[in-house]
Amino acid sequence: MVDSPFTRDEVPTNEDIEAAIAVLRYSADEDSVREKMKTAFPHCQAMVNDADKSADVFSVFPRVLDIPGLIEQDFRLLFGEATANKFLEKWPTTFKGKVMESHGLTPTTELLELMCNAESAVENENGQMSACQGVDLLIRFQKVGTSVQQHLDSITQSGQPYLLALGSIKSNIHSYFVVINKHAVPCKATASVGTFDELFKAHFVVGTSYSSCLSNFFTFVQTTIYNIDMGETKETPQVAELRARMLR
Repeated sequence: MVDSPFTRDEVPTNEDIEAAIAVLRYSADEDSVREKMKTAFPHCQAMVNDADKSADVFSVFPRVLDIPGLIEQDFRLLFGEATANKFLEKWPTTFKGKVMESHGLTPTTELLELMCNAESAVENENGQMSACQGVDLLIRFQKVGTSVQQHLDSITQSGQPYLLALGSIKSNIHSYFVVINKHAVPCKATASVGTFDELFKAHFVVGTSYSSCLSNFFTFVQTTIYNIDMGETKETPQVAELRARMLR
């Protein structure tokens, strides 16, 4: 993580944070909401890192559920601009071509392409997971016009964050949400690569662990593409081998 995103003179006081939270609930101006969310950032992170309060984050900060891009804003405050931009910069220039070349793929669903290349690094306790099984844990499809709330109500147990894609057919997606603990956070991006970027970042912003089945895959993305805690995060030999192969 980067140092505090606030200068010494900008560090919000408790009074500033309380005032920001009060305004957040009622403001109709998105720019004002973004500014107040930045002010309340220390309190939001304190809640996320407190096991007794983390479940109430969306109740205290409900605007995250109706204004796209607030997850992205918090991630930039956590890690800085350079880290936040790495995936969208590196995917087309460093990784996309190697993924397609190594698998003979055509440019269809880029999220699937990434999963296919990383499948050797994705294992569960019963052995290797297929790329298609991995994608099912990352993204769910729902026909546009059906209720997102109905999808959330159908969730019977909490799980790790995943993408909910709304569209007429799977090849024509209109909008995406990151589903976290029966809450749907709207994605600002409209393409699969951009929404995966938001899904990854949500793990850090809301303080949730990776799915055990996808831990190696997400660790590869974290250390190799975002360069977050590289050398400090525990990796399997498969992840290290995949990184070496992709960065040749």
